[in-house]
Amino acid sequence: MSENSLLVEEQPIRNKKPDWLRVKLPTGENYLHVRKLVSTHKLHTICESGNCPNMGECWGAGTATFMILGNICTRSCGFCSVATGRPKPVDLEEPERVANSVKLMNVKHCVITSVDRDDLKDGGSVIWVETINAIRKASPETKFETLIPDFQGKWENLQRVIDAHPDILSHNLETVRRLTKQVRIQAKYDRSLEVLKKSKEAGLKTKSGIMLGLGETETEVYEAMDDLRRVGCDVLTLGQYLQPTKQHLPVVEFIHPDLFAKYKEAGLQKGFRFVESGPLVRSSYHAEKHVF
Repeated sequence: MSENSLLVEEQPIRNKKPDWLRVKLPTGENYLHVRKLVSTHKLHTICESGNCPNMGECWGAGTATFMILGNICTRSCGFCSVATGRPKPVDLEEPERVANSVKLMNVKHCVITSVDRDDLKDGGSVIWVETINAIRKASPETKFETLIPDFQGKWENLQRVIDAHPDILSHNLETVRRLTKQVRIQAKYDRSLEVLKKSKEAGLKTKSGIMLGLGETETEVYEAMDDLRRVGCDVLTLGQYLQPTKQHLPVVEFIHPDLFAKYKEAGLQKGFRFVESGPLVRSSYHAEKHVF
């Protein structure tokens, strides 16, 4: 789905990965402790489902990104390794279970994301709000980011989440305008911009992410940055796309760290408050630093 953007490959792709994409295996006592909690409380985390390369770093620091509304998505994006199909019925106990785990883990900042639930009239927005409220009740000092879907442009569903007033509202653009139809089959570039615009107009701090290496040009990346700034987006993440399986879109290019650094400088000059830009950067990377 469109929110689970930047994934570590599970199978070899046609191009050999460069040295700057080498990732250390996650280890450490804190990491093992968090992994046990996730398993015990039957949580779906995008850290695991998306094979995030920063899982060791984040979990080692006692933080995690929780994925609600199950682990089966109704969309079939060309880049995402989350399973596509008919989701299971909504688990009404999930909000309390997530909130309980946040409390047990003593998480100071957490990220909540979800699969797309286009099968539901409310798009899953009711569970979104109940999860936010449950976390606030159990851990009132915890700050968090909501990495939301586009709710198919049904704005009453987006409004529910806006009214819950998360510390950061995030929605990923994922790619440049030209590649959107190929990369995000059921999504729309301008609809994603509208999600961010409406959230910003409601007074929220907003954030978005773009994958690189799918065939976009530098000019198109800068144009996407400008589009995001026009709707008031505060925070931008840029990272390398990696092919999850042979059935997914291939990597067209491995972006050199020097170009990621160039993009970061350009983003800051364009007015983003924070820009996380690097080969291994993912949507929730350093999320705790983006609350201002």
